[in-house]
Amino acid sequence: MISVNEARRILSDNCERGEKQTISLKNSLNLIVAEDIFSPIDVPSFNNSAMDGYTMKFDENQHQWQVDTMIQAGDTSVHKIAEGKAARIFTGAKMPEGADTVIPQELVEFDSESREITYKDEKIKTGSNVRLRGSQCQKGELILIKGTQITPGVIGLLASVGLAEVKVFTAPSVTYIITGNELKETGTDLQEGEIYNSNGPMLEALLNNIGITDVTAQKAGDDKEELQQAIDAALEQQDVLILSGGISVGDYDFVKECLETAGVKELFYKIKQRPGKPFYAGKKAGKWIFALPGNPSSGLSCFNHYVKPCLRHIMGADDVWQPNRILALTNDHKKKSGFTFFVKAKTTGDKVEVLGAQQSFNLQAFSTANCFVELEEELDVVKAGTMVKVWDL
Repeated sequence: MISVNEARRILSDNCERGEKQTISLKNSLNLIVAEDIFSPIDVPSFNNSAMDGYTMKFDENQHQWQVDTMIQAGDTSVHKIAEGKAARIFTGAKMPEGADTVIPQELVEFDSESREITYKDEKIKTGSNVRLRGSQCQKGELILIKGTQITPGVIGLLASVGLAEVKVFTAPSVTYIITGNELKETGTDLQEGEIYNSNGPMLEALLNNIGITDVTAQKAGDDKEELQQAIDAALEQQDVLILSGGISVGDYDFVKECLETAGVKELFYKIKQRPGKPFYAGKKAGKWIFALPGNPSSGLSCFNHYVKPCLRHIMGADDVWQPNRILALTNDHKKKSGFTFFVKAKTTGDKVEVLGAQQSFNLQAFSTANCFVELEEELDVVKAGTMVKVWDL
C-alpha cells in the first residue's frame, strides 16, 4: 500500500501527451488547444458603430445636422458623409468615410420634416461609440496559447476571426465496465437485494465533463469468464479502460486477476487513503487501465484525484496534480491518522466547509458539495482555520 503522493508521482511519471488532431470548431468544447493560435484578420475588420444612432464628423460647437442617408449592419457599400451632414446608423454598421463619432439615438431630437437632428448634451466627444478596426485583435496577434481549454467563450473568439477548425490534443476513447450481479438500470423495478447502477451514469458524466465523448459502457456480472472477455475486448478497441467494482479481495472480486491474465502491467494497487483504498492503476501497450472501488462515493473520489488528472494531461492540460485552491476550513474534522482523507466539502468565498454523509456509499452530500478537501495522512484532528487543499469536482 502506497501513499497518495507516491500514487500521484507514479501516475505523473508514466503519463504522456496524447496525439494532436485538427477538428471542427463546433466539436471542440472542453478540449485543449495543441498550438498557439494567431489571428488571421483584424477584428473588427472595419470601423463600425457601437450604437444605434447618428454618425457625423463631430464638432463640439455644432448642435444640428441634416440626415441624408441610412446605413444598416451588413451594408457593404462605400458611404461618404459631407461636412455638417449626418447619417442614420445601426449597431455593427460600417462607419462612412468622413465620420468619426456616433451619437446614440436617445440623445438627439429628430425633426421628420426637416430631417434634422438636434443634440444639446455634453456627453459625447470626438470618437465616441465607434469600434475601431483591430480593437479586439489585429492580424498576426497571438490570441490563444497552447494548453488553453476550449470554453464556449473561446469558441466564440475563434469563430470571430473566421476559424472553422482548431488543432487540439485528441481525447482518448474510453470503455468503462460496471461489475456486479446486484446492479439494475434506472427505470426498472428492484427486487430485494438489488441496487440501481449509479456508477455508470456518474462515470459517463465525469468523462463528458472533461471533453471525452467517445465512451463505451459495458456491464459484467460476478463471473470471471464474462469479465475476462469484456476486459480483453475493451483493451483491443479503446485507449482507456475503467472498471468499477470487483477490485477488492472478496470471493467474487475478479478484476485484478483478470487484468493480470490480460497482460496488464500493474503500476500500483491500494493507496493509504479514505475513501477508495482498493484503487488500481496499470498500463498495457500505452493504454491506461484504472479499477475503481464499487462504492459510488469512493469511485468518484478516485476518479477525481487520479483518473481525471491523467486523462486531462493526455489531453494537453498542465498542472493537473495541483489543487485548485488552498482555503481555510470552517469546521473541525476528526480522521484516522496514517490515511489521507478526501472529504466532500463546499466552498463559500475564501472558506471551505466539510459536509456530512462522508460514508463511501453515500452520495447525498454531492447535492451540495462542489469540491473535495484533502486532509493530510499524519493528522488525526483538523481544526477550523487550518489551510487545506481544495480539489474542485
